[in-house]
Amino acid sequence: MKLLRLALAATLLLAGAAPAAAQRYTATQKGEIIELVDTTAQMNVEVVSAMSNAWRIRVKGHDLVRTPATLEAFKAQPGYNGMPLLAPFANRLDETAFHANGKKYNFDLEQGNVRGPIPSTGYVNGSRDWQLVEFKSDATGAWVTSRLDFYKNPQYMQQWPFAHTITMTYKVSDGVLEVRTRIDNMSAEPMPVVFGYHPIYELPDGNRNDWTVSVDARTHWIEIPQRLPTGETQPIENFFNADRTAIPLKNFALIDDVFTDFVRDANGRATMKLMGNNKELHVSLGPKYKTVLLWSTPLTAGGGGGGGRGGARGGGAGRAGGPAAGAPPAPSGPFPVDPALGVKVAPPVVPLPEGAVPATKGFIAFEPMVGITNALNLAHKGVYKELQSVAPGASWEESFWITTKGY
Repeated sequence: MKLLRLALAATLLLAGAAPAAAQRYTATQKGEIIELVDTTAQMNVEVVSAMSNAWRIRVKGHDLVRTPATLEAFKAQPGYNGMPLLAPFANRLDETAFHANGKKYNFDLEQGNVRGPIPSTGYVNGSRDWQLVEFKSDATGAWVTSRLDFYKNPQYMQQWPFAHTITMTYKVSDGVLEVRTRIDNMSAEPMPVVFGYHPIYELPDGNRNDWTVSVDARTHWIEIPQRLPTGETQPIENFFNADRTAIPLKNFALIDDVFTDFVRDANGRATMKLMGNNKELHVSLGPKYKTVLLWSTPLTAGGGGGGGRGGARGGGAGRAGGPAAGAPPAPSGPFPVDPALGVKVAPPVVPLPEGAVPATKGFIAFEPMVGITNALNLAHKGVYKELQSVAPGASWEESFWITTKGY
């Protein structure tokens, strides 16, 4: 009888107990997608693991980065959507070759993954060769890690003869998305580190003409129209003719420029902000990111090309694939960079016709870069002093973080 009473008491105690708290973070595999969720912040990140690319990043149902209508559309054209990785080099070079460790390495243009006369943005974006390492969640967050064994691909190695792996981790925690990148150098020589990312951001409300930008950088690198730095620099306020913390995008036509000399917080992070209609999107760069490239095109009238969506960036050499069949060989360079041609002031926007409806809301890309555009060749010339490298057998690792305010 006593045992029966004890059992009854235990049953009543369990029945009256409060339900267990719901798990805040989850990491779930859904076919080729790993979905990371922070239920409290209502942040959802969907990563195509074989591409290590977050094709969809949302907070409270709002997209933070440009996202196509379908996953198939994303896989067909990842270069302007999601979180594209620009590797092994980011943005442009002034010749169809690069310099490292006192040596010159010429690209094989017949291979097709590098084009001239101004090679642009590396060639691993869109690769399906990433290996899923793990996806997990715990009390600190949810994450997914994938690795690209660069050294196993002969076409990659022919253009960039440094054996290495790239490991990427996406982690959501406390309403923040962290994107962490690790480079492991397996080659016998130091490997320069000059990669970057190319996420394109937008706000849910208004359009480019309503948005302002804040940039934690002091210095602008003056460029020629082909978007190659001349080596000259100036204060960022001179370029925009505005306070760096309140740059009105509506005042400017094409922006495609690099900025350095970051203003960093106590954690060594520099933050770029997109602001409008009481909402903000913040991108914070860790200490090893030395450069941010800002890219934004002005609004066009309805029926236009969508403010640069899908086309080659101004002055660039295109983003993927080789030259057209039968095209003559591209010049080997170097491309002439005349400081006298440097563009020192952000170009003013040409207003839309009265009553015209913008084709799209517009965008701003805050591109985290380890070094400036053409860092490899400018370092060889003694112009750029902050080129980073990773020693043989060593690793390089850094993160950037994305969060929102007012959503």
